[in-house]
Amino acid sequence: MPVHARLTGLGAFCCVWLRCFHCCRCARLAPVLQVKGRDLSRFVKWPRYVRIQRQRQILHQRLSVPPAVNQFSNCLEKNQATELFKLLNKYRPESKAEKKERLASKAEAVAAGEAPDHKKAANQIKFGLKHVTALIEEKRASLVVIASDVDPIELVVWMPALCRKMDVPYAIVKNRSRLGALVHQKTATCLALTSVNSEDANTLRTLQDNFMAAFNESKMKWSKEGKPVMGLKTQRRLEKRQKQIEAELAKKRSLM
Repeated sequence: MPVHARLTGLGAFCCVWLRCFHCCRCARLAPVLQVKGRDLSRFVKWPRYVRIQRQRQILHQRLSVPPAVNQFSNCLEKNQATELFKLLNKYRPESKAEKKERLASKAEAVAAGEAPDHKKAANQIKFGLKHVTALIEEKRASLVVIASDVDPIELVVWMPALCRKMDVPYAIVKNRSRLGALVHQKTATCLALTSVNSEDANTLRTLQDNFMAAFNESKMKWSKEGKPVMGLKTQRRLEKRQKQIEAELAKKRSLM
């Protein structure tokens, strides 16, 4: 006699369901046999990036973010960001293919006996964390652009303070991948401009003045003022404790 024939009620049902589930032809019936009227989303193992997003949101509710970290939530406005990226787009560095083509043409010219062209290098965007830091320390950077979503934030959390100390205009913009696209990379933490062509000097000066007022001279603030928002369990525990304290005080007053 089969095993499921000796079982009755729920046990027989579970045994038959498991056999059907492991059967290839009946595997598509498994989603139909779910418990109705019950939210099972709390039992789902969400992807790691979803869990990190939710944990970060809860931490922002529980804690007050310090000014050095909170300043990365105040990004450049859309109109100014458009003007900035228009300027940066003119000074994109050459890609690997363009560099290979330039070196090949230069080698052909040298092989043909022509004099090599020693013209001055064109103005272009500087990138790389160490390179941009050195430019700021040497006061050679005219404008610095920092991404707001760098992870971990410790990589660039000190850079605004360095720009303030060296009196270098800086701006915080959204999306590190947008900065990376300017320099033919997947992402970029920061970019810097050392100089521009004469026709773009006025645009650069206007952006410098705007960024000095919006970022360099602005006062950094905490994320929020007042008490942080606790979790539901903590709130219920505090309410219960407060009721006990009030009950004890009422009892003491009645005895007096």
